[in-house]
Amino acid sequence: MKEPVSRRKFLKSALGAGVVVAGNRMDFGIPENKGLPEEAINPYDPKGLPTSVLGKTGVVIPRIAIGLGSRFLNIKTLDEALEMCNYALDNGLYYWDTAHSYVNNETGAISEERLGHIIKSRRKEIFLSTKIASREPDKAKAEIEESLKRLQTDHVDMLKIHAVETEEEAAGICRKGGVLDVFSKCKDEGITRFIGFSGHGNALALKAMVDTGRFDSMLFAMNHYTAGQDRQGALIPAARAKGMGIMLMKTVKPKETIQGINPEDLVRYALSLDGPSGIAVGMDSKKVVDSNLEILRNFHPMDKVEMQKFALMLAPFFRHENLEWMKPGYRDGFMA
Repeated sequence: MKEPVSRRKFLKSALGAGVVVAGNRMDFGIPENKGLPEEAINPYDPKGLPTSVLGKTGVVIPRIAIGLGSRFLNIKTLDEALEMCNYALDNGLYYWDTAHSYVNNETGAISEERLGHIIKSRRKEIFLSTKIASREPDKAKAEIEESLKRLQTDHVDMLKIHAVETEEEAAGICRKGGVLDVFSKCKDEGITRFIGFSGHGNALALKAMVDTGRFDSMLFAMNHYTAGQDRQGALIPAARAKGMGIMLMKTVKPKETIQGINPEDLVRYALSLDGPSGIAVGMDSKKVVDSNLEILRNFHPMDKVEMQKFALMLAPFFRHENLEWMKPGYRDGFMA
């Protein structure tokens, strides 16, 4: 940042009553010379891992982002959680995806609070994304402020609208004075560099969000089908046409119900799909981090025959009506 602005003052100027303070925009240290080689302009360090560009953001990311929801919150102690995150960052996994609602109500662990212990001292090393669930503008502002306090920072890199479910919901989010306007103001004022959204189910709802042309990225559940909707086929071309960065999630979930399937193969399958910049994978130990690092370091795409084999294997899973995140009201990261 160019100037040390207090979090309270910064939030008041950006989120309160439309007041804009000149000269308080963030300096994120991104070089302006776009003619340099990709590795020369990347302010993050992928430690040699394969990377891609996150759409029109121009940000170079490792092809796997760390999902910091339910699996991460199952790590028993804070020390173990921090050890895993520091280890992942030290090995090039610098895209961190969390959410305001990622809370384990049994243990009291809060994802953003855990991450704040690291972010306060390693902020410049991390591409930080969080998600906000509220559809009420004032509540969304309060959640954003709380997220920043938990994360111990005054800006994130990607601020996402969490878990869009229906076309009606999308229309409310994008109406004048709706939550999207709050997010756009946060982008204007430097509270976030980019804005995006996430979704698990209805392809038409997510397509409506894409069609606004107001988002930088989209995170959605991989290759699921609902009432004849091919979410992957409908969304990826539309998002690419808008220049959006595309990330997939729920890529490893089939291992829980399909016997004999290898989670490493599921990751490789997802990484081989045409269109997405990368995938978000939940991690809960250094062992899991190492497994994903190994996949990336040795990655080669599946050929057409392998892709068809896995598509057929996964089809019954993705058409199953009892997938928890396909049910109305599902929110990623809510814990019993």
